[in-house]
Amino acid sequence: MKDKKLYMIGNAHLDPVWLWQWQEGFQEAKATFRSALDRMKESEEFIFTSSSAAMYEWIENNDPNMFEEIRQRVKENRWNIVGGWWIQPDCNIPSGESFVRQGLYGQRYFKEKFGVIAKVGYNVDSFGHNGMLPQILKKSGMDYYIMMRPMSNEKGLPGRLFRWESDDGSQVLAFRIMFEYLSWGKDLEMHVRRTLGEFKEPINDLMLFYGVGNHGGGPTKENISSIRRLNDLPDLPKLEFATPDKYFQDMENSGLTFPVVHDDLQHHASGCYAAHSGIKQWNRQAENKLIAAEKYSALASWITGQPYPLKEFDRAWKNVLFNQFHDILAGTSLEPAYQDAQYLFGEAMAIADRSLNYAVQSLSWNIGIEQDESMRPIVVFNPHAWESSVNVELEIDKIREKTVLLDEKGNAVPFQIVKSQAAARGRFRLSFMANLPSMGYSVYKLVEELQSAIRIGESITASDLVMENRHLRLEFDRETGFIKSLKDKRFNHEVFKGEAAKPVVISDTSDTWSHDVLHFNEILDHFKATKVLRIEHGPIKSVIRVVSEYGSSKLIQEFAMYPDRDQIDVKVTVDWREKFKMLKLVFPINVVFSTQTYEIPYGTIEREHNGEEEPGQSWVDYSGLVQESNQIYGVSLMNDAKYSYSIHNKELALTVLRSPIYAHHVPYMPDPDGEYTFIDQGIQQFSYSLLPHEGTWAQAGTARRAAELNCKPIAVIETFHEGELPQRASYADVDRENVIISVIKQAEDNEDLIVRCYETAKRATAAEIRLPKWNRVIKADFKPSEIKTFRIPKKQSEPVTETSMLEWDLE
Repeated sequence: MKDKKLYMIGNAHLDPVWLWQWQEGFQEAKATFRSALDRMKESEEFIFTSSSAAMYEWIENNDPNMFEEIRQRVKENRWNIVGGWWIQPDCNIPSGESFVRQGLYGQRYFKEKFGVIAKVGYNVDSFGHNGMLPQILKKSGMDYYIMMRPMSNEKGLPGRLFRWESDDGSQVLAFRIMFEYLSWGKDLEMHVRRTLGEFKEPINDLMLFYGVGNHGGGPTKENISSIRRLNDLPDLPKLEFATPDKYFQDMENSGLTFPVVHDDLQHHASGCYAAHSGIKQWNRQAENKLIAAEKYSALASWITGQPYPLKEFDRAWKNVLFNQFHDILAGTSLEPAYQDAQYLFGEAMAIADRSLNYAVQSLSWNIGIEQDESMRPIVVFNPHAWESSVNVELEIDKIREKTVLLDEKGNAVPFQIVKSQAAARGRFRLSFMANLPSMGYSVYKLVEELQSAIRIGESITASDLVMENRHLRLEFDRETGFIKSLKDKRFNHEVFKGEAAKPVVISDTSDTWSHDVLHFNEILDHFKATKVLRIEHGPIKSVIRVVSEYGSSKLIQEFAMYPDRDQIDVKVTVDWREKFKMLKLVFPINVVFSTQTYEIPYGTIEREHNGEEEPGQSWVDYSGLVQESNQIYGVSLMNDAKYSYSIHNKELALTVLRSPIYAHHVPYMPDPDGEYTFIDQGIQQFSYSLLPHEGTWAQAGTARRAAELNCKPIAVIETFHEGELPQRASYADVDRENVIISVIKQAEDNEDLIVRCYETAKRATAAEIRLPKWNRVIKADFKPSEIKTFRIPKKQSEPVTETSMLEWDLE
């Protein structure tokens, strides 16, 4: 056996939050790091491997002397830094940009404090891994990856060691951990012997992870002495104190060829995609608020000189990244941990709101707006780098009968007064469709008592049960409240094959993770309608409200249709009072030979429609052939808060919520007479949209529509004043619809702009990214699903350069 080797990786898996709050995790991080340093003093052979910059920052701030000890051990190559990320996050639910920020803040921290960056990505306990990670890892300085879940019984892989590839061709050499990322006993003989069947030619070298874990602890004295003892046994492989870096370097130098895996790594703990609606929604909101705030803060800093709040954004993002830890964002921690998480998200969103307000009001204050006592200007900002026609709503006062809304050219714009958010006189809610320039703003003007007031007729036919515009006809069943028919008038096609928007209640007695559960299909019943009525009707939109009940729970869906849009927007309010049950909204799609596409972080993936619960970002699409006409047709289902979907027998389902006990982990069995706190009790709100479309989702612009749903325009009620800025302006755009500018921010090290773009349709594309105010044009060739980062120097004389995701020059 001595021709085989086990690289012994001393580590301490430390969940900063799980069955305990972060304060306990904080203390355990100090105790674990202290223990590792003490083991180094006792044994010159011992090497420790650790990840997660967040915990190093804790040590730096709370025990600077220990932090200096760690720095010295890193210099000696006795303390191995892996991961390169702020924390070990859930690897399905965060946005693509959040994964970039994990590396941006983690790797830059390690470089600043220790003079190194991690070369090994490290997420040993995350519950699945999205297929875009190889590209994000590579462009964040990491060539290797270590994971454990899904395990061998959950996903077959060609071996423990394989090359993992993204759609753009990026590859990392990945290793799936054997058995566990920790060891339980003091002596490691049993831990070592169970690996003997894992050696498969031609790979005779494997990694074995040891050390007390989950609540920290790390390698013990007995662990270390047993490694020395076991090395003398002839029937065991050679054991070497080592690091993952050393293992991967040796494997790269071995001359071996490794199989390639081009796929997501799923499934483990499928219930985690939906567990705890609150943490999922706060995460989505915080990501979008921060990205919008960065965009306009960066633009305002160059245009008006408004200071860019770099340090505040740093703090805000680190809060969000910490909350993306796999046991927090997955919904599997104990109940008090979510109050802590809410505090961190609250701080992050307060920073984003304040920074965004400073930025847009700095810009709007510098727009030249003529003096007119009878006019109130409204400046609407578009956070997206494409021309956008979207519904804008804002609270306002003093709307008179002859008030007219004008655009910046003086053209009348239809508007509608809808129900105010204030139950008081004198407040109104204005709703209108704004045509906004790409990554810019437009000024609208409420002009009072205009004598030649233009009345624009209604163009939607709407009753309590039917809404119809020139694109679609939507009909509800009065008894059930389900969609009875959604007809695409352009193609004479019934979009759904049966009842749709159907709220189905499913039995779910699994634990918080839903361990070993892949399908949720034991239907108990469905919500039954108590009211179906039209609640809004006008030139901008008509809305039908469906109120339904099940048991002690109540569901309100408000379906909005617009005159010129082929999209149905639905506002949902759920008052949930059920236990050990799941709620899904089900849509049977009327096509054959279907393809199911899910948005994943900065990419997409096609999956089988086998009924398994699947993770996805803000949209999923079901497309195929219309049997009668043989044309390609589909439906995109978009939302602003949910991440869990399933597709079975042509039924596309959005998992709204599930209600297990907080932090319930099998094999623990709840006491039938006990009292427990159940997740997702009470009221929650979110929105989803239906986009029926001819052709593919890429041709329908689904990625853009979903972004518009998740990141709304920003409206500022202004006044008249002089200013150098025009009443309509655009600051960034792209000449290809399948390339999206996702980020505009200030560079971490100076006042340059960082612009990040990604290709959405898995199509190699040559694109031009334009910043017209500064006469900057970036010509770039994108591989399928490629993410690119550019630095735009503030000095006009300096050229634009492409950088890594860490904002460093490419090698």
